[in-house]
Order: sequence, then C-alpha cells, then structure tokens
Amino acid sequence: MSQDHIPPAPPAVDITFSDAQRATEFKHWLSLLAPLHQLNLPSLRLASADASFRRYFRIDSCLRNSDGHQRPISFIIMDAPPDKENCEPFVKVAELMQAAGLHAPQVLAWEPAQGFMLLSDLGTQTMMQVIQPQDPQANLPMYLQAVDALISWQLSSKPDVLPPYDEALLRRELELFPDWYICKYKGQVIDDAMRFTLDNSFKQIIANNLAQPRVFVHRDFMPRNLMVGPTPEAPLGVLDFQDAVYGPVTYDIASLMRDAFLSWEEDFCLDVTIRYWEKARKTGLPVGDDFGEFYRAVEWMGLQRHLKVAGIFARLTLRDGKPQYLADTPRFIQYIRTTCARYRELKPLLRLVDKVEGIVEPDIFGFGRQ
Repeated sequence: MSQDHIPPAPPAVDITFSDAQRATEFKHWLSLLAPLHQLNLPSLRLASADASFRRYFRIDSCLRNSDGHQRPISFIIMDAPPDKENCEPFVKVAELMQAAGLHAPQVLAWEPAQGFMLLSDLGTQTMMQVIQPQDPQANLPMYLQAVDALISWQLSSKPDVLPPYDEALLRRELELFPDWYICKYKGQVIDDAMRFTLDNSFKQIIANNLAQPRVFVHRDFMPRNLMVGPTPEAPLGVLDFQDAVYGPVTYDIASLMRDAFLSWEEDFCLDVTIRYWEKARKTGLPVGDDFGEFYRAVEWMGLQRHLKVAGIFARLTLRDGKPQYLADTPRFIQYIRTTCARYRELKPLLRLVDKVEGIVEPDIFGFGRQ
C-alpha cells in the first residue's frame, strides 16, 4: 500500500493553512488560475486528505461540461508541501496512464516550487462507496472494469521508465512489520529465534516475488482508489498512483482482490482472478499457462503487501497520530495467517505471527527450526 489515499472527507467551509506564508502563496496562485478556468473561488472546499501530507480540495467552475449542458464542472486542487512531498512522480505516472488509455486525472496546472496543482475531477464516488459487500456477484461488472483498466496499464509497460520494485525495496517494505508492528505497536522484543524466522521467511517471499515477470505496478490498485463514472459503462477513474513501480505482474491483482478495507470469500477472489488471468493471457501478458502456479504467486505477493501494510498502519498510528487505520489490522493478520497456513515453507512465520497475536498453538520445535 502507498500510504496515501483515504475516502472523501465532508466539505469544509474554511480552508486553513498552518503556515501563513503558504496560505498567501496559495491564494495568489489560485487567483492567477481563476480567470483561465473560470473558477468560482467561494466554492473551494476540502475533497479528501491523505495518509501523507497531501490534501485535496474541490472547486467549481463556470465552464460547461463537454456535452454542452449548463451544469458547472469542478476541478481538484492538490496541496502538497514541496519539503514533504515530491509531485514529479505523480505528474509522470498521470501522463503514462493517460497514454495507456486509462481514465486518470489530467494535470492542468502545476507550481513545482510551491506544490500546488490543478487537476481534472474524476467524480465524488469511489468504487468502494458503491460496492455491495453482501452480494459479491452484484459487484462483478465493476471488478471486471477494474480488470480491464489493469490490463491496459500492464500492456503499456516498458522497462527503465518507472523505479524498479527490486530486492532492496521489497526488503524495506517487509521490515516495516517487525519494526513498527511487532516492536513498536505490540511492544515485543524480537529474539534471535524470531529474527531467524523473519529473515528466512522474508528471503523466500522476496525470491518468489522477484521471480515473477515485470510490468508497470500501480501499487495501491484497490476500490478506494478507483472512481465510479456517471454511467455503468463509463471507465473507472484511477487515483493514488504516484508510487508506481516496475515490478511483479502479480502485485496489482493481489491488491484488488485482497483489499486493505474489504474482504471477500475466496470463491469470489478466485472468480475475478481467473477472469483477469484469462484476459491477460490472451493479450500476451506474462501470466503463464498454469493458473495454479499463477494463483500461488499472487498469494505470495499478497503476503508481502499485507506484512508491509500492517507495519504502515502501525506507523500511521504511532508516528503520525492517525489511529483509524488500525481498525483494519485484524483483516491483514487474517490474510497473513491464511496464506502462511497454506504453504509448508511459511509455517514458521505462521507460528511467529500467532505468538505475536497471542494465539496459543503448542510448538515443540521453536521458531528457529524448519
């Protein structure tokens, strides 16, 4: 997970800045854009806030919709302090996604020195907000739209364009779990036997994931970052892509079906994943000819992500004062335990997680032995 997007916040009447100088710069920047885009300045309100330092505002315009109707359109403004956020990846990936045919925000104006950006508005409803959790099949059309967008993104892949999802990055992500979740959040000391199990398990997870063919990876491809269009046929909008990398073909489908904030029964996950695999294979994407092998790779990639996100959610709580994310931690622990229980090589990691969680399972062999 990229640590960034959360659902739209309620509109705010007053937009405030902790830095008076930044507030002045923002008002000046916005006043220069107002005539060009016919912005209605009093309509400025909060659209959403990130788990990072970014904020997003929505502002109305007197411009007409593309269909010529009198309804005003709106724009999104990104507020990303340049000393805390680098917007260059966002701009680059937005261009890549549009070139791939995805419905991604268009960057209409950008002031790099100040971190202000004007974007096209993809709407107010996320896929997550319209999902029917009690009726999986009712959501299948949307998930297939997401699959189509993902395949278009992956088909546009080229090496040496995005940062590599390499061993160093994979390892840094995995270490978030012991550093932030086990030690800082759970308050446990990692002894030598636990460290041995972590090192050995991480080595196997990294090796499995690095063995997968590489494509463009969104890195947080899930319903909270997909925007629903005005009609069922409209393509899904794609957000929160600034952390995109070049990495395992299994990553984004694992993100989509093993969501950070929503769990599906395995039969629905299998259904969508098989449909993705069949479509991807027909287009020539490197997903292999054996679905069983591919699904195993998806599970191991998902395990990497879930260990990382558990660490990130702990860090958001302890370091950044955002405890709301930890409400979904049990979902990730369950993902981790389910995957570890399925593969013999991961049983030591399962026993370690059970110990951390206080799940008592007698183990005469100890953590350090296979």
